Amino acid sequence: MSIVTVQLGQCGNQIGHEVFNAICSDVHSTHGLCSKKENESYHDACKERFFSEKESEGTAFKCLFPTEGLVSSLIQIRFCFSSYPVPVARAVLVDMEPKVISQTLSIAARSGYWKYDDRSHFCQKQGSGNNWANGYSVHGPRHKEVIMNLVQKEAEKCDRLGGFFTIMSMAGGTGSGLGAFVTQCLRDNFPTSFILNHVIWPYGTGEVIVQNYNSVLTLSHLYQSSDALLVHENDVIHKICAQLMNIKQISFRDVNQVIAHQLGSVFQPTYTAEGGLHYSRNPLGDLMETLVPHPEFKMLGLRNIPQMPENSLAYSTFSWPGLIKHLRQMLIANAKMEEGIDWQVQPPRLGSSIPSSHSTNKPLHFNTSIANLVILRGKDMQSVDLGSFQDPSLYTSWLSPQDAFNTWKTPRAFNKYEKSASLVSNSQFLLKPLDDVVGKAWNMFASKAYIHQYTKFGIEEEDFLDSFTALEQVISSYTVL
Repeated sequence: MSIVTVQLGQCGNQIGHEVFNAICSDVHSTHGLCSKKENESYHDACKERFFSEKESEGTAFKCLFPTEGLVSSLIQIRFCFSSYPVPVARAVLVDMEPKVISQTLSIAARSGYWKYDDRSHFCQKQGSGNNWANGYSVHGPRHKEVIMNLVQKEAEKCDRLGGFFTIMSMAGGTGSGLGAFVTQCLRDNFPTSFILNHVIWPYGTGEVIVQNYNSVLTLSHLYQSSDALLVHENDVIHKICAQLMNIKQISFRDVNQVIAHQLGSVFQPTYTAEGGLHYSRNPLGDLMETLVPHPEFKMLGLRNIPQMPENSLAYSTFSWPGLIKHLRQMLIANAKMEEGIDWQVQPPRLGSSIPSSHSTNKPLHFNTSIANLVILRGKDMQSVDLGSFQDPSLYTSWLSPQDAFNTWKTPRAFNKYEKSASLVSNSQFLLKPLDDVVGKAWNMFASKAYIHQYTKFGIEEEDFLDSFTALEQVISSYTVL
């Protein structure tokens, strides 16, 4: 089944572009450990999910099927020069300012590997001014028909539509406000399709003065419309860039590439059944079935190991037991990367009381899970022992480990990593950041700070109170796991 990506605002469009780049880079990689049939099956599954095809109109571009040997490569390149279909991303790009979309379309087309459809974007000349209400109450209703027509046309290109993957920030106005409005429209127009919102959590130091208002309003509205929210925290990704990738002067592109790598490690094809012979055809459906057993719990976090500069890969070796040991401890200690894990945190004995993750008595507590998905990519993945993830003490009492834990696998390596493991978790990982955002927003609201900036666009104080109530319920539900 195909996934239509909806890129919203500056952040969503820049990350979306890097996601498609990461996917194409992975598809282009030559994997000698896999058979030709295996590689072709992987490629076909990827193409069905993320790309349609369009004739290249006589322009040269890089071959989609890398081959070994100079003569073979020259033949392939010559064949590709004029008639081979150009992969076109199944995506709709939306922003209220034209600059980022224009740059994104141009960079993708120049890459030679893939492109966006020139008719699948919408932009205006005036942004949302970092105001959620402007994006949600003004731009959303005003441009609803045009945007949803673009989405409908993109959906109609799919032989089988699996759902929608939206990418957006919470801090600004277009990604958050318009993004929440578009997600609501997707739910209304496609009631049976899965919707996964990818949300960028703003820097704790503050990107814009009203980011906590925008975040509270965004999360509360997405929780009503979306099947799940996959969250990346800017502060965490920044640390990964600095400490694991050894980047000295970190740019937004560096951050976006790390996010894109992690997303690609989840969405690229895998076998979802033990001993499966066919790649999963319904990635969003499988993800929801695996990780979201109850509509009250929709927050998903993502961890990926190893992560390092590309020039270090040739000098590094990894063992599956080592990777799994670190990934499990990252989960239970709520560590977002493999460096600086607190190894003192251990699962409670069954029957003993678990200190609340919402408590502030200790700097770090055990992170209780509802459901976990481990994705293994690379050689010898069939022999990996994942019994440590089936420990009942890792999970809430109302779900058995057999239902709470799942594994997806493929022998094909991902983006030059000989072995890699990803963990998508529905757990208490976001309790502290969520509580901080709600608390800061409430303090501003109690002082009536900046409320007038929202009421002039139709968002009343009652709307804020409804959003606070909704998120306090989410915090309460995760706290008592």
